[in-house]
Amino acid sequence: MLLSIEVDQHYLSWDAIRERTLAAEEYGFDGVWVFDHFRPIGGDPNGPCLEGWTLLAALAAVTRRVRLGTLVTGITYRHPSLLAAETVTVDHVSGGRVELAVGAAWFEGEHRQLGFPFPSTRERTERLEESIELIRLLMTQNDVSYAGRHYRLDHATYEPRPVQRPHPPIWIGASGERLMLPIVARRADVWHHSGPLEEMIRKSRLIDEYARQFGRDPRAIARAGSIRLDDDLETIRRTAHGFRDAGFSRLVCVWPTAGLPQVERFARDLLSELQAL
Repeated sequence: MLLSIEVDQHYLSWDAIRERTLAAEEYGFDGVWVFDHFRPIGGDPNGPCLEGWTLLAALAAVTRRVRLGTLVTGITYRHPSLLAAETVTVDHVSGGRVELAVGAAWFEGEHRQLGFPFPSTRERTERLEESIELIRLLMTQNDVSYAGRHYRLDHATYEPRPVQRPHPPIWIGASGERLMLPIVARRADVWHHSGPLEEMIRKSRLIDEYARQFGRDPRAIARAGSIRLDDDLETIRRTAHGFRDAGFSRLVCVWPTAGLPQVERFARDLLSELQAL
């Protein structure tokens, strides 16, 4: 099982984010995630919050092994052509260690404050699926023309190709069972959601059903859940085993309120055991 960790970048300086990331790499985590917001999610909304994709490029340059991504990129914040170029750039800077995790976006207040359009739920899900199609085309083909409801390309070519072929893994963060999980079943390399194990298992089985309806092998979609490092080690162990038994191959560790010492204890006492599942 692959275990990554969120560094929880809001309210943090660059030096603090770099310190957490380098520690995670030293402790043996498989990956590090930042988030894709322009203001803190909780607490003082005017606190510091570094931008996700430029932050990934900086982290790619100072790390050697861990995989890197945003959990998740809100599709409303960037045109998909720009996101494709950013992803390929970080893939090259990192030597092929970037993950592209996307979602339909949810933080309406942030959109309103900073001037990003915030369409209806249905339109955001449509934009998400079109964006994934468009990004895959730009990363793998030349002279691409695309005519969707929301995006268009006119004989577009973007170089260089990603280091990872045919493209970096595409994660979709999703929970909505009527609109979002069908997109997961059609488009995702990896599905991620954070919720109770029983809910995660039920949604995962629903993705299986959708995938078979669309003629796709459900096994082609990896499953990822989240675990809280604030929990005691036995609870974490039991939860991780439950996820593994349900077919999940990736877990994202939520940065604990106790901070780096708790991360170090988890890494020392349990990380390698869970990675061996």
